[in-house]
Amino acid sequence: MMLQELNKKYSTITGNLSARRLKPAFDLIGELISENSLGEYLDEYRSLEETYHYMLKYTIEGIRDPERQKVYHKLIVSVYALSDKVNEAVRLKFSPSVEYEKKRNFKDKFIQNISRYIAELEDFYLKDDSISPEDEASSPNAAREHQEKMRRLFYHVWFSDKLTSEEADALRTFLLSPAVLVPYKSFIISALMLSLQRFFDNEKFSILFDAYDSQDSEVNQRALVSLLINLYNYDERMQFHPSLTGRLKMLNENVTFKSNIERIIVQFIRSKETEKLQKRIRDEILPEMIKISPNLKDKINLDSLMEEGLSEDKNPDWEEIFKDSPGLLNKMEEFSELQMEGADVFMGSFAMLKSFPFYNEMSNWFMPFFTENPDIAGVLDLSDSINKQMIDAIGKAPILCNSDKYSFCFSIQSLPQENREFLTQGINAEMDQLKELEADEVVVDPAKKNEFISNQYIQDLYRFFKLFPRKGDFQDIFNWRFDFHNKEALGDILKEDPKVLRNIGEYYFAKNQYDEAAEIFSHLLKPEKTGELYQKIAYCYQKDGNFEKALEGYLKADLYDINRTWNLKKIALCYRNLKQPDKALEYYREAEKADPDNLNNQLNIGHSLLELDEFEEALKVYFKVEYLAPGNKKVWRPIAWCSFLSGKKEQAEKYFLQLIADVPNKHDFMNMGHVQWSLGNRKEALEYYQKSITKEGFSEAEFLEVFEEDLPHLLKQGIESEDVPIMLDQLRYFIEE
Repeated sequence: MMLQELNKKYSTITGNLSARRLKPAFDLIGELISENSLGEYLDEYRSLEETYHYMLKYTIEGIRDPERQKVYHKLIVSVYALSDKVNEAVRLKFSPSVEYEKKRNFKDKFIQNISRYIAELEDFYLKDDSISPEDEASSPNAAREHQEKMRRLFYHVWFSDKLTSEEADALRTFLLSPAVLVPYKSFIISALMLSLQRFFDNEKFSILFDAYDSQDSEVNQRALVSLLINLYNYDERMQFHPSLTGRLKMLNENVTFKSNIERIIVQFIRSKETEKLQKRIRDEILPEMIKISPNLKDKINLDSLMEEGLSEDKNPDWEEIFKDSPGLLNKMEEFSELQMEGADVFMGSFAMLKSFPFYNEMSNWFMPFFTENPDIAGVLDLSDSINKQMIDAIGKAPILCNSDKYSFCFSIQSLPQENREFLTQGINAEMDQLKELEADEVVVDPAKKNEFISNQYIQDLYRFFKLFPRKGDFQDIFNWRFDFHNKEALGDILKEDPKVLRNIGEYYFAKNQYDEAAEIFSHLLKPEKTGELYQKIAYCYQKDGNFEKALEGYLKADLYDINRTWNLKKIALCYRNLKQPDKALEYYREAEKADPDNLNNQLNIGHSLLELDEFEEALKVYFKVEYLAPGNKKVWRPIAWCSFLSGKKEQAEKYFLQLIADVPNKHDFMNMGHVQWSLGNRKEALEYYQKSITKEGFSEAEFLEVFEEDLPHLLKQGIESEDVPIMLDQLRYFIEE
């Protein structure tokens, strides 16, 4: 069966169940069972359908049953479960994805007694109390064998459809065990996240909720990220699982939980900016840095800086360094700010470093970085103090995600020792500064550590879904909209706290994601209408080009006493874009009363008059702007065009000559051609038309389209209509020469 068809059918089934349309859901499940020879599910299917028939019959006959809704909900949950099993069975039969390849190969490797297995994993650290877990784990052969057992547990959890109560209890024991290394606990959290994405299970959700209560930040933050992903994924069926939504409501009473989900939702939103950010780094920042890099070391005396450390004040010599690239310093400062904000600035740098053998093992994409990992000892000699210092420094770097830390380690294995020493000094110096900064921030804000952990984890997931060689085999969660505010389970929680929802909306707004920002601001209007919210909603619609809805918002905002002059100009802008220059002029005039010397507003008044064919009045306004700002070249163009339209041809010629002597565009040459033709200078007109049509980015078809729009004005200025085709044909001959 084609997987695309299966995806469509399964999505339709779950959609029908969410909307409580059981009949079409049963029909599609029956089709999947018969088409794919899944007879093992036939009895369950018939039993559920028969139960539903009886319920329909009793309901229609008017038989009262106080338990009917409870039974109905339970039936829907059972049909969901059946559809999950049928969907999984078809995929296991036919899916060529790496996930199902591995699941098929793992069928004989599932752990039979998971409680005993986990006890053995704990025993690895408890054999000798005199040996620390770190020392024991660093023993190469034993540590590698132990890690392989962890991987088996990882795949057991991933490929388990429904966890038994014994398995669930054993996993809780594992996650609470003080003996097991925290990185391995975090590793299994990822297995739960992947397993739950593949197959819905209440127990998996329950374990993630329990893991969020862990005292280990690495565990509880990964658990919360995993919960949010799967709550988003299964939102439509949360209405039928009150035990899960009940736990959410209980957590929502905790202020820390609210701040945690707000932060992680913002991190998910930020992740969607990663590709755009990498493009900016690649196209804007790196080319500028490459230009100055050959002399940069000498110019800033890099060796001296390494010895003395960077002072807090900016070096005045830096201005000289960046004189050839004046925008680079600002871009680098912005880059630094983005880095501290948590933006994924290193995705592009490390994308090329995911081809090491380490990444051939799929589970390693989810392995937290820890210095005791035998995969590191396998490529770097940790008895070498330089290597040990470097690995320790990398492990503490809050700005690198786990996946990139491994890439860094593997990429330095072939460096000569002196290079590694120099690199280690640099990393240590940088890490000392970051460590101080991090310590200060943690003192001020203890949640900062959680922020680093969750952000690193989201970046790890981003690398898997974007860089894993067979990434196409997985649904890319980073293509999701992450509109948690529109979801049932989390949306209700977010809307209960306007402050949290407002912060998320403001982040969308700051990142120019106007659709989502407008949705959130609209939600916030329901409990409290404010002029600022109406303005921001209107601005979102304006940026998306929906001027009708933008105008509606600005007019409502005008009823409030909030930055009224700015609001009047926005109303006028909307009217101009809606081709109502008379209304635009009315509001620009109103804004003029409050701010009479604002030149931009004066220009807009002139433009509105021009659109109303009030050429003489428009000219007066443009001349006023020129008088108030003699160096403002922007006003030359409208003065020149208005002068031509009002018959002041010599005046128009004067201003077009100024434009052509400055930085002319294709329209300046065309308009000068119009002026020369109207003055009777046909040869000069032809020359200017030729310059216009040969200007880059102006095709013959585009030229003729603009010319056609201008033709009525030409005729008004005395051009004979019979001469027009002759002039255009002559122009075509000129172009061919």
